[in-house]
Parts: sequence; C-alpha cells; structure tokens
Amino acid sequence: MDLSVEIAGVRLENPVLAASGTFGYGTEFEDIVNLRGLGGIVTKGLSRAPMAGNPSPRLCETAAGMLNSVGLQNIGAEAFVRDRLPRLRQLGVQVIANVFGESVEDYVAVIETLNQGEGIAAYEINASCPNTRCGGMVFGTDPVLLAELVSAAKAASRRPLIAKLSPNVTSIAVVARAAADAGADALSLVNTFLGMAIDVESRRPRFARIVAGLSGPAIKPLALRMVHEAHQAVALPLIGMGGIASGRDAVEFLLAGASAVAIGTSNFWDPKATENVLRELRKFCHRHGIESVRSLVGALEAAAPPTADGMEPTR
Repeated sequence: MDLSVEIAGVRLENPVLAASGTFGYGTEFEDIVNLRGLGGIVTKGLSRAPMAGNPSPRLCETAAGMLNSVGLQNIGAEAFVRDRLPRLRQLGVQVIANVFGESVEDYVAVIETLNQGEGIAAYEINASCPNTRCGGMVFGTDPVLLAELVSAAKAASRRPLIAKLSPNVTSIAVVARAAADAGADALSLVNTFLGMAIDVESRRPRFARIVAGLSGPAIKPLALRMVHEAHQAVALPLIGMGGIASGRDAVEFLLAGASAVAIGTSNFWDPKATENVLRELRKFCHRHGIESVRSLVGALEAAAPPTADGMEPTR
C-alpha cells in the first residue's frame, strides 16, 4: 500500500499532517507521537518578532468543538530557526513553517528569516486568522489583498508556498482563484469560523476580543464543502482540515479533493490523534483494496439522479 502524496513538489510519506496552532513547534510531542511517522507537521504561526498573544481566557469548549482566541503567541521566526529547527531536523520530520504578519512587509521579513534555516519543506502563509487586530483575516477575506500578499511572499520564498484560506468569505472559490493566480503552489483550507460565547452570569463575552475562532467537529461539513468547491475552482493541491477526528473523516476530505489532511482540534483532547487518524486511514485502504491513497483524491462520485417517480434510487 502506497500512502505517499505530493504537495507542491514536496513528497510526504503519508497525507496526515498536524495542523498549525494545535501541535506547538512539534518538539513538544516528540515523546508522545512518532513524528517521523506522520506526513509532516505545520508549526505554530511565526511572526517577525515574538508575540505574547491575547489575554486569558483563550479557549472555550463548545458542544461540538471549541472556540479559541490564542492570538498567535509565538517565539518569533529567528528564535524558531535557532532553537527549534535543529531538533526537528534531527527527528527527520517534514516541517511546514506557518508564517504570519500584520503587513505584507512583515510576512516577507519572516520568510527571509526562515530562508536561512535548513530543514523546512514549505511555507504556509496564514492569511486567515480571526484572532488578531491586524493582518490575518483582513488579507484572507479580500481577494485583491490576498493576491498582493501571495505575490510578495512567493517572490521572497526559496521554498514552495501554501496559502491558508479563511472560511469567513462569501465564496471560497473566488479567494482560491485569487491565491492561485498570484502564484501560490498549494492551498490549505479551512481556518476557523468566527464565533462567540457569552457568560450568562456576568452577561459579558467570554473572550476579551469578543469573537473567537470555532473549530472541531462542528465545522466539518462546512469545511468539507469548501474543500470540494476549491477543488473545482483551481488545479492546485489542497490540504484539507476542519473537524477531522477519524480515518473516515480523512477519507471524506480526500474524496472531496484534498491531497493531504491536517489534524487540529483533535490534538487538544487526544495528543495521539494524528497517529490514530493515520492508522485508521491505513486500515480503510487495506479493507477496500486501495493500493495508492492518491487514487482517492477528488474521486467523489456524482450524486445518483432521481428515479422517474422522483424518489432517490436505492443501492
């Protein structure tokens, strides 16, 4: 069985990644997860200078997932290259560095810093985070600004460039095409949906910024639909994410058009979620006689037409 996939020229041993913001810098999980056994990891968002993030509380559990307002706390790109990247290189894991900034110049500066490091396979530019006052979702919801960002980041990058898209848009196809036309080598989708929570006792929002990002099983049907629409809109490889908690979830995203999947919120309640999803995906392929996982990508069959009496046909 061949589980290998390719994203923008980067070969992954399998299609299961750890999503940005849910797996630290990767090294935090090395005693829990066989990092080399994963397709790769996507780091926390890295900025030009260290960021303290948002005030507490930062997380709030929901009925089918969670809200987060972490605010991209991170050690900065320079410290990552100096202190974390060498260990990741020793562990032999494919590293995709997530890049964040409050301006186009910030993104470019981060990429130029990361260009000096060895052991990074690709960059994922975060054009979609809803939990900061500047940058982030401002780029991801405006096709013109997104194109400007992707074009500048691509010009500065020595590695393949993945654009992470926001779901908080009218049409995911429009922003997907904007990123593709501007030079993105691949797309990640989706980031969190805007939501909020209220403490009824105090009658105040639970988060300092009022809104937060909703993730987890609650968003899976929406994320799946958006991956399908992006797959129809552009020819780029896609990394699908949003509520994936099992091997069957991963298969759904592959069938919808994703070449790889990223596991996010599941890591919060099960640190071995990435390995579990990979194991279940492998079992699914074995049970169905699938020799190459690549044969699943975009293999969604058209819905069966209704019968003459208007009823859906049975299989």
